[in-house]
Amino acid sequence: MFTGIIQAIGTVAALEPMGADLRMRIAAGKLDLAAARIGDSIAVSGVCLTVTHFTSDGFWVDVSGETLACTTFSGLKQGSRVNLEQALTPTTRLGGHLVSGHVDGAGTVVRRGEDGRSARFTIRAPDALARYIAEKGSICVDGISLTVNAVNGAEFDLNIVPHTLKETTMDEFTAGRRVNLEVDVLARYLERLLLGERAAQPGSDGISRAFLAEHGFLKS
Repeated sequence: MFTGIIQAIGTVAALEPMGADLRMRIAAGKLDLAAARIGDSIAVSGVCLTVTHFTSDGFWVDVSGETLACTTFSGLKQGSRVNLEQALTPTTRLGGHLVSGHVDGAGTVVRRGEDGRSARFTIRAPDALARYIAEKGSICVDGISLTVNAVNGAEFDLNIVPHTLKETTMDEFTAGRRVNLEVDVLARYLERLLLGERAAQPGSDGISRAFLAEHGFLKS
């Protein structure tokens, strides 16, 4: 598990295709790896990856075909900058929100504007994720724990303060950029719990307005 509080910006130092997947070397920048071990988890732009080897300036990871299909990693190049966070420990401050590092899908930056000293971003999520995104709720964007300022359909707004722009890759975000999204893990589990026995039925479509009305969550 992670918190979504970025510890360092790293750089993709090498990409080695391995058939349907690849190996990736990350130069870790200021990330303190003194206590890290082979097999540890590190979130790379929101994707939980396992360290397979260490180098003098960073580490190697394997990236599966599933990860390439579900995240923005297929677009990474040598020199791409990535957000880094090591996994939680029992004494870690939970400054963001609980993040699993399991990306739900890729969104797209729609626009960027200025709001005082901050930057305001509008991001469009895949339609299937829209129901998990709530105003003033939490969302993880490229590994960064953020608060949703407003929601309009599948689009949501973020207000990003100067510190976050400086300490993450968000200052590089422009319209059209694809970003990794992880919705609040509690929202995912809540939906599954509400399904009750229906969760075991193949082809269950999840929570719908009809389902909510049938079970008394909506007034007629």
